[in-house]
Amino acid sequence: MLFNSYEFIFAFLPITFLIYFYLNHKRLTEASKGFLVFSSLFFYSWWNISYLPIILTSMLFNYVIGNSLNRETGKGHHGVTKKQLLTFGIISNIALLGYFKYTDFFIENFNFAFNANAELLNLALPLAISFFTFQQISYLIDSYRQETREYDFLNYALFVTFFPQLIAGPIVHHKEMMPQFAKTRNKVKNYKNIAMGLFIFSIGLFKKVIIADAFAVWATQGFDVATTLNLFEAWATSLSYTFQLYFDFSGYTDMAIGAALLFNIKLPINFNSPYKATDIQDFWRRWHITLSRFLKDYIYIPLGGNRKGEFRTYSNLMATFILGGIWHGAGWTFIFWGFLHGLALVIHRTWSKLGFKLWTWLAWFITFNFINIAWVFFRAKEWNDAVKVLSSMFSRDNIVLPDSLSSKLAFLSSYGIEFGSFVENIKGDYFTPIWLIAGFILILAFKNSIEYIKIFKSNIVTVLFTLLLYIYSFWNFNNISEFLYFNF
Repeated sequence: MLFNSYEFIFAFLPITFLIYFYLNHKRLTEASKGFLVFSSLFFYSWWNISYLPIILTSMLFNYVIGNSLNRETGKGHHGVTKKQLLTFGIISNIALLGYFKYTDFFIENFNFAFNANAELLNLALPLAISFFTFQQISYLIDSYRQETREYDFLNYALFVTFFPQLIAGPIVHHKEMMPQFAKTRNKVKNYKNIAMGLFIFSIGLFKKVIIADAFAVWATQGFDVATTLNLFEAWATSLSYTFQLYFDFSGYTDMAIGAALLFNIKLPINFNSPYKATDIQDFWRRWHITLSRFLKDYIYIPLGGNRKGEFRTYSNLMATFILGGIWHGAGWTFIFWGFLHGLALVIHRTWSKLGFKLWTWLAWFITFNFINIAWVFFRAKEWNDAVKVLSSMFSRDNIVLPDSLSSKLAFLSSYGIEFGSFVENIKGDYFTPIWLIAGFILILAFKNSIEYIKIFKSNIVTVLFTLLLYIYSFWNFNNISEFLYFNF
């Protein structure tokens, strides 16, 4: 069940909302909590009910381990220390994720390295396994640090499965969620939160259905279908994916935040205008903020952070972002994407220590183009797809301009510039450049959705604006597509 589907918007969400608050109104607190867990598991099972035993087993295992970490001090049962128990819990979670996500990748590379012919398992990746695994690892570590306590399995199940953030985040902490569910006033309908939730949900829906899915056509054609690209097509392909990914994922996050607000739950901010960043560190403070928080708190700092000298700091940055690349997908392109971002952070840190400064516009230009180029490796299914796009982006031998400019710029023909269908290979048209310009305007000139929440006022203007976004989005529900981060 997708957020951008009729069954979610007109059936699942309103029914869940009404029954949850009806049970709370009758002071059936445990029943309302149990119903929300049941609804969330139903939402999760909608894609494939065979995924259900995996998440249930994972939850039960981590609940037991977390409970033991909370209760035991020093030596635990049979002489097992808390540190050993934590290590066992983390390795078990990583093993589960690794089995489904990376087994075929390792087999492929084993076959290549040793000229072997081992058969692939062709395992289907269980939905949301990367997200609920990271979320539960953070719970175990927080339990080990005595920063959280949970002795009620129903509470723990609600923490893991709460449907607005279950599939693709934000990645949340137990200590920032459970107090909200326990708060008495959150069990009563809050009409300001309802209005705000519907408002932010409508923005996310519009981002996904109207903006992201429009850019998806050119990105898909350029990466997956076209065999050759001219210079403009290559840049349109890379920029289309850069915009598609942002509006798709931030759109999902907006819908998650909006849906959670209906239940009086505030999810953490996950995006803060990342393409306005003027350096790579600034970008990671703005992009997928809850993942950045996880990587920092549970990988970078435990590795030593910046406390053990410059070389170790650089090594820790590289290791953290390579692992971040691996988390996103089983492929060398993801690993290389993580390596590029780690290297960029090392260069930025060195540059900052030398005290050099750039003009703001130049710093933004360099940062944005680095991010755009790095996304090419993130998107490419094969290494050759990335080479195809990048080589065309920086080749002066394949420049094609629109036919309409041939009479005015005929002299350019002597420089090898051609005139014709300049976006034919990506199924573009004369509106494609306009869409790309509009993409830049949206990311640079407009407030982001979180800023709009801060200044939100429930009045006739916001009501009409919200209705307009819903109606226009529903009008374009012709081809409902999944969110990109469902693949990770």
